[in-house]
Amino acid sequence: MHLQQLETPCALLDLPRVQRNIQRMQQHMNRLGVKFRPHAKTSKCIEVVLAQLAAGAQGITVSTMKEAEVFFSAGIKDILYAVCISAAKLPRALALRRQGCDLKILVDNERSALQVCEFGRAHQERFEVWIEVDTDGHRAGIDPAGEELLTVATMLQEGGSKVGGVLTHAGSSYELHSPEKLAALAEQERAGCVLAGRRLNQAGIRCDNVSVGSTPTAFAAAHLEGVSEVRAGVYVFFDLVMHNVGVCEMDDIALSVLTTVIGHQREKGWVMVDAGWMAMSRDRGTANQQRDFGYGQPCTLDGMPIAGFTMIGVNQEHGIIAPDISMQSIDITQKFPFGTQLRILPNHACATGAQHAVLYACDAEGDATPWERFQGW
Repeated sequence: MHLQQLETPCALLDLPRVQRNIQRMQQHMNRLGVKFRPHAKTSKCIEVVLAQLAAGAQGITVSTMKEAEVFFSAGIKDILYAVCISAAKLPRALALRRQGCDLKILVDNERSALQVCEFGRAHQERFEVWIEVDTDGHRAGIDPAGEELLTVATMLQEGGSKVGGVLTHAGSSYELHSPEKLAALAEQERAGCVLAGRRLNQAGIRCDNVSVGSTPTAFAAAHLEGVSEVRAGVYVFFDLVMHNVGVCEMDDIALSVLTTVIGHQREKGWVMVDAGWMAMSRDRGTANQQRDFGYGQPCTLDGMPIAGFTMIGVNQEHGIIAPDISMQSIDITQKFPFGTQLRILPNHACATGAQHAVLYACDAEGDATPWERFQGW
């Protein structure tokens, strides 16, 4: 099916861009001499993840048990579940391991560590548990220099679990936009996680894995001494937030939403399209960056950004595209005739992707193949 035949709105993947993005990251990791474990939460798509593994990735990262189950059923065994495990999810983790999945789980506090150990003993299972450390104050994790790190690791080891490694995520990198600041944060991320691993080893608790990662810091890292692996996810699609951060160009963004012009509000200068927040999401990730793209950047059908126009608003099934001051003299009915198909680049690829059960993978000729993008937890 050609993309012009697709019913709108729908999610498009530009396959040449996807393949280029995968190669770019993998080659960078190869140069730095580390294992690359891509995060599958952005795509939630078997075809995309298989392409990442074919390029040289080793294992995957997931953020839901559903992801772990689906990717294991597709033959992928080396899986890291990178969210602090809750007790309610331990039976599903056990089931995966009993089926042969090399699943690693994560904790970042004493209570979670205790629950894992108690469940493991009750079911004669020695879970491999990684410990999350906080290297930038962004979200979760234990202080890599604090006593709690050793307390949690000791609880796990004495409680019958295997301490598999330490992990961190420099999510605050999304707030930066200069090479110097990104490089500094990448080094802070590396140094903090390496410190945590070193402290465990010095305490007699074997720590074989030091895992860092975010798309911006992965690209910004000058070296990764002491790191065993890197995780990143949004790089495979990129988005407008990543463009503002400075790690991709507009023509690297591989995910877009195909939409159709369904009307005009001439007195307001608005172009109405059939992609609202149900197709784009409500994510306004660029609002606090140096350039605000509203709800997305309109492009022509062949993917070229349309200068001077932004998706300024969304209702459930309506999107509003409007010109900036420099374009307000243009006749919008002539520039965007009724029935015109457009692509909208998203602020946040993960959020926009989550609105769609199918990704239409388009080759250079515009031929589209449906790839399932699964949902749920």
